[in-house]
Amino acid sequence: MTKKILALTILALAVTSPASLAAGHTETKKAEAGAQRPYTAKTPKLNRAQIDALLAKPEQLLIVDVRRPDEISKIGTFPVYLNVQINELESALPFIPKERSIVTVSNHAGRAGKAGDLLLDKGFKVVGAIGSQNYEEEGGTINKIVPPAPKADEHAEHH
Repeated sequence: MTKKILALTILALAVTSPASLAAGHTETKKAEAGAQRPYTAKTPKLNRAQIDALLAKPEQLLIVDVRRPDEISKIGTFPVYLNVQINELESALPFIPKERSIVTVSNHAGRAGKAGDLLLDKGFKVVGAIGSQNYEEEGGTINKIVPPAPKADEHAEHH
């Protein structure tokens, strides 16, 4: 069952539809409203320079993005990552390599810090957490994922 959840999560990221983007809009607003909360996790909150140094050695790094696919497609993320939403993280543990240094990602590092703490408690090598929006505010470049545009003649066929 957990392999199926992970596969579906990855598939959902690859095939994010405009309808799912619209559905997550109010949840994203709630997440953005909570962005001002202070960072309280044990996992160190990293800055752009620290992330850039880690990204320079991709073979040693695993980025775990704990956001919903609609947040990733709207805001962007790092070049290569594993997307496991925070509420499914525990069931995905068997699929996360323990030999890699892990950085967890969310919008402003709140959920990333919580995910990092969970992974630390389970024996993973978590080096830190970052918010993709914080990274971008510090001048870092994150990858934007553009969902495919609806077909122009789609409405003409229905009339």
